[in-house]
Amino acid sequence: MRMAVSLVVLVIILAYPVNAYAMHIMEGFLPLFWCIFWYAAYIPFLLLGLSHIRKKIMSDASGKVVLGFAGAFAFVLSALKLPSVTGSCSHPTGVGLGAILFGPLPMAVIGGIVLLFQALLLAHGGLSTLGANSFSMAVAGPFISYWVYRAARRAKVSRNVSVFLGAAFGDLATYAVTSLQLALAFPDKSGGFFLSFLKFAGIFAVTQVPLAIAEGIVTVIVLDLLEQRAKGAVETLIEEEGLR
Repeated sequence: MRMAVSLVVLVIILAYPVNAYAMHIMEGFLPLFWCIFWYAAYIPFLLLGLSHIRKKIMSDASGKVVLGFAGAFAFVLSALKLPSVTGSCSHPTGVGLGAILFGPLPMAVIGGIVLLFQALLLAHGGLSTLGANSFSMAVAGPFISYWVYRAARRAKVSRNVSVFLGAAFGDLATYAVTSLQLALAFPDKSGGFFLSFLKFAGIFAVTQVPLAIAEGIVTVIVLDLLEQRAKGAVETLIEEEGLR
């Protein structure tokens, strides 16, 4: 009960409305070439994710429910906006939970759907930049979360600490890739790509490092609560992924 109350309080604090722009790369910001490039990079993961969901999840009723919960969790966390020192804003991603439970490929689909809804309903991001935003949040983030969690468990790190590390590093990976995307599109006139990347990454780090830590903690709490409500389903998913 205390964990549930703590989670609700934390979400309310994070969701308090602020006047800021969404962190997702906004509509029309990237040149056309890079919009097409990142769509081309994202689509193979989307197709593989759809195949994975059809083969391994759609036949399992409890798995579909948990996948829906993971999608809702990602939608809520990634819709939160916290002001950055730059005048833009940062937010958690929420993709680590689903990546730990289902592996990274299903989250390529779920994350893309989340970003599409946010672009259409909340004006976060955009349709032209959906490929770039999806690659950073729905591909890079989940894969890093999955690999970090898996490595930590193999190193005999406790599950909660492993979940924390997976979620936190997945969040940071998303923003590292976003920095890379922006640096490729807008290299610094004097220092080129590398200096531009350092500038974008440094700006995001101010707010994103604390957010990554907070996301790791929230993910641990939510997974514990989810396991209490659907213990059998969660245990089965983790065992199937070989992540226990």
